Amino acid sequence: MRLITNTEELDAACVELGRHPYVTVDTEFLREQTFWSKLCLIQMAGPDLEYLVDPMAPNLDLAPFYRLMANEAVEKVFHSGRQDVEIVFVQAGVIPKPMFDTQVAAMVCGFGDSISYVNLVKRITGADLDKSSRFTDWSRRPLSEHQLVYALGDVTHLRDVYHHLKAELKKSGRAEWLAEEMAELTTAETYIQKPEEAWQRLKVRVKSRRSFAVLMELAAWREKLAQAQDVPRARILRDEALYDIANQAPTDTAKLGELRTLSEGFARSGRARDIIETVKLGLARDLKSVPPLPKGQAMSAESAALVELLKVLLKSLAAQKGVASRLIATSDDLERIATEEHPDIPALKGWRLDLFGETALSLKRGEIALAIDGGEVVPVPRSRTPVLTKS
Repeated sequence: MRLITNTEELDAACVELGRHPYVTVDTEFLREQTFWSKLCLIQMAGPDLEYLVDPMAPNLDLAPFYRLMANEAVEKVFHSGRQDVEIVFVQAGVIPKPMFDTQVAAMVCGFGDSISYVNLVKRITGADLDKSSRFTDWSRRPLSEHQLVYALGDVTHLRDVYHHLKAELKKSGRAEWLAEEMAELTTAETYIQKPEEAWQRLKVRVKSRRSFAVLMELAAWREKLAQAQDVPRARILRDEALYDIANQAPTDTAKLGELRTLSEGFARSGRARDIIETVKLGLARDLKSVPPLPKGQAMSAESAALVELLKVLLKSLAAQKGVASRLIATSDDLERIATEEHPDIPALKGWRLDLFGETALSLKRGEIALAIDGGEVVPVPRSRTPVLTKS
């Protein structure tokens, strides 16, 4: 099995793949020691072509690969491809499209929530994949024959999965559902990591909105530094330290040095002075730009009951329609439907609105009830006439 290690061979392979309607793609990468993913191997396959590419080879320019990813005449097929697409976008500013994600397509076709590639291949083709090299260090060279065979299987079986799911979507009339999901995965905004939004990755473990403001500034500072130095966020500062600093809001290095979440001597570092300046920015921030703190209050009994009914409705409709319930609505979606007047959530948009959202809102308004019919939960019109009981 040959590994492409020079630009001329890669260009020829990509030109050949570009003549076909689709290409299956996978990548192997490492991210444990860096902020940005380190691309270690690229696997590609067309209807009757298979290629492995070594992006770490010294004489290889990946420009032909990125041109193929930008070629809108070729559908790019991934399984759970968000991280693969992010790599291409970060390195080349290219979004592979049109795109077909077999994990998302499988959810639309009723294969369950976030089915793994191994299980999907087994269910569709009957093949048992060898995953013994799953956690290998793909940056080490040379790669063994066993590793290469394993890696190639991630795109060769993907062809059969793609054809099967494509046919299922056509038969069920749900191709447009998948197109809606792919729209998010092929939008550049999905992959732009904005430092000012880094706080959204954190749990809000702060005591006040002022502390929240400091946390937002600290998260942005850490994100910028981690991206610039290409190191994991925790290498700059652990989450626990962010919460501690935000709550204590030290305005000098002596106070900073008293925090137990920081190592001894940290207060004497240059980074400590940067943190103090960041804390001051947070303290000076206009609180109008700071979201309200999560209330942490239990929902009313009525709302809690509605959430439970919505869960039953969701599970029932998902089973009846053969769609993964997680793809239709999340637990947060259900809580927002129950507690907010006009929630702006995916469950109330597009195909989800038709499949679930309209019925969910009818249930909330008391226009329908849930009943058992033939062993299935079904929505039924609800009489507005009060039921009279004998006293």
